[in-house]
Amino acid sequence: MLASANYCAIMRAEKGDKGMKPLKDRIVAVVEKPLEKTKSGILLGEAKEKPAYAVVESVGPEGKEVKKGDKIVYKEYSTTEIKMDEKDYIILKEEDVLATL
Repeated sequence: MLASANYCAIMRAEKGDKGMKPLKDRIVAVVEKPLEKTKSGILLGEAKEKPAYAVVESVGPEGKEVKKGDKIVYKEYSTTEIKMDEKDYIILKEEDVLATL
C-alpha cells in the first residue's frame, strides 16, 4: 500500500537529501528484520505470529510518547508501507505503538 498525502509530506532537505515529515501523530520508522539465527548460530524456526519491531526515523508534531531513535513494538496490520531511496519505511499512528524498548 502506498502512502498518501494524508499520512506524510515528502520534502527535500536543504542538503538535497530526501526525507519524510509525518503529519499530526504519525510516526515514520524503519522495520527491523526478525532474527533468523542466534548469535551462537542456532537457526530459529518460523513462528506464526512474530512481534513487529522498528526504529523511529521521525515523529509528527502531535507525537508525545515516541521520539526519533526509539525502538518500538507495533501493531503490524495497522501500518502504511512506503519505499524511498531503496529503503523500506512504515508510517503508523502513535496509538498503534505497543511499547518502546
